[in-house]
Amino acid sequence: MEDWRKNKLAFAIFMGPATFWLLVFFTIPVVVIWIYSFGERGPMGQTYLSFSFDNYLRAIEPIHLKILWKSIWIGGLSTFLCLVVGFPVALGIAFAPDRWKNPLLLVVVLPFFTNMLIRTFAWIVVLGSRGVVNNGLGWMHGQLDWLFTLVGQPDLMGRFVPLGLLYNNYTVIIGLVYVHLPFLILPLYATLEKLDRSYLEASLDLGAGQWRTFFSVLAPLAMPGIVTGCLLVFILSMGNFLVPDRLGGTDSLMIGNLIAQEFNKARDWPFGAALSFAVMYPVFIFFVINALRARFKERARGRA
Repeated sequence: MEDWRKNKLAFAIFMGPATFWLLVFFTIPVVVIWIYSFGERGPMGQTYLSFSFDNYLRAIEPIHLKILWKSIWIGGLSTFLCLVVGFPVALGIAFAPDRWKNPLLLVVVLPFFTNMLIRTFAWIVVLGSRGVVNNGLGWMHGQLDWLFTLVGQPDLMGRFVPLGLLYNNYTVIIGLVYVHLPFLILPLYATLEKLDRSYLEASLDLGAGQWRTFFSVLAPLAMPGIVTGCLLVFILSMGNFLVPDRLGGTDSLMIGNLIAQEFNKARDWPFGAALSFAVMYPVFIFFVINALRARFKERARGRA
């Protein structure tokens, strides 16, 4: 039987539309923004192509590096929390009976049916001063106040003051974990679903405990899904500007918010483009190194 991948006509028919889409709607816009990063802002917000590195020199100023480092810290912590929460969920779905897998996967992807802006505003309803959490705490305070009044201590509880749960970095992390958790669960589930469970059974039969089997066998076998999911969540968390803008406070500015301000309010497209690529360059370098390492491993296996 002829391999369709060796048939140039069939390959062109199948890959042509996808290649055209990626070229026109992804590659060309990215190249245009990259060219803008070497430009210069005019007095009225115009962009002049001067091909200088001034914008990149501005991007590495201490004030901008501080925002970048904060974005890395918040993105890394959000990724870690997504991994802690998402790994048991993905493992539970992968090991669930077949009749339950599709409903459970539907629950994971169900938030995608709602706009992310609405999902973000939902946290304001939950954590606001008159939100679900504070209303629940206020009701509990009222019940305790009634109890202390009954025993003759009416002023012991005092007046209930709503907790300031919104507009801080912790709320931003909660929002990022909630928004990006499916992006870790799905690739991790895809890896765990293909896992050969005989390795786990052999580890347990040979005397290894549950925790040792988890860290020594299961985690290494699931590493491709862990790496893919963590990369997705980390990149998306660092570039997210909606969650910090809606849920964060005055000290919750992240690199995505700074880039959005440069493109919108400041109308400094060259500097905004330079900030964007200052974040993208390390990602590109990582993927190139990873691809070269995979190629070297494949060549080494071929020689062996």
